[in-house]
Amino acid sequence: MSDGIRELDKSVAEATEQRKEEAAAYAPLMANDATAKELILFAKNRLNKFYNPKQYKAPAENLSDEDRATLAAGGTLAPTEATGIAGTGIGFSQLPPAPEAVAAYSKKSEQSNGVIALMDLLVKDLDKEMTEAEATEKNAQKSYQNFMADAASKRAKDTQALSDKEGALADTNARLLETKEAKGASERDLMAVEQYIADLHAECDWLLKYFDMRKEIRTLEIDALKKAKAILAGADYSFLQRKTFLHTK
Repeated sequence: MSDGIRELDKSVAEATEQRKEEAAAYAPLMANDATAKELILFAKNRLNKFYNPKQYKAPAENLSDEDRATLAAGGTLAPTEATGIAGTGIGFSQLPPAPEAVAAYSKKSEQSNGVIALMDLLVKDLDKEMTEAEATEKNAQKSYQNFMADAASKRAKDTQALSDKEGALADTNARLLETKEAKGASERDLMAVEQYIADLHAECDWLLKYFDMRKEIRTLEIDALKKAKAILAGADYSFLQRKTFLHTK
């Protein structure tokens, strides 16, 4: 049981480490994709500024009240210069410059439409990747939480079961000790009884061995007593009486 708890703790530690690694990989992936998407959309908007002015969206923080009113009325704004993408460190000078020749505008416009379509495809791929990454992250986090909940429940049950078994083992050991002590006492009593029996048996053996001899001796003693009684029964006491009389005088 304790081995199972250790294996469970090891699985929890491994799952936690894996979850940390997944979360650590997810954050920069989303950040990089978001930055890439922002750059692509900015570049697309930059192209629209020159080739599709109606689709161009000027940064809201740079609009004047007049520009906001123009946009509110459904109008478009004249192209304006900007210095770079906020928070990215990338300047507009790094982007392809707008065409300078008015005569080549139509041809460049067709080329820009292909570039914009490619940008849209890239943005779509980034959105798909970010959506999948977000779903994967949510599922991984949910699975991890479910695993941790199941592991905690199992560990609590296993710990309780282990505690119960240890308690039962302690009781069994206590009963075993009592049984051993009782067995020892019984063995000592048995040894005492066996010793008593051995002593009694030795005494009986002695009695049996010398029974005939003792019987013969007892018979001789009885015969001697009978003879002595017979002698005493026919004895003459006159001499003893005279001696006693003289002595008293």
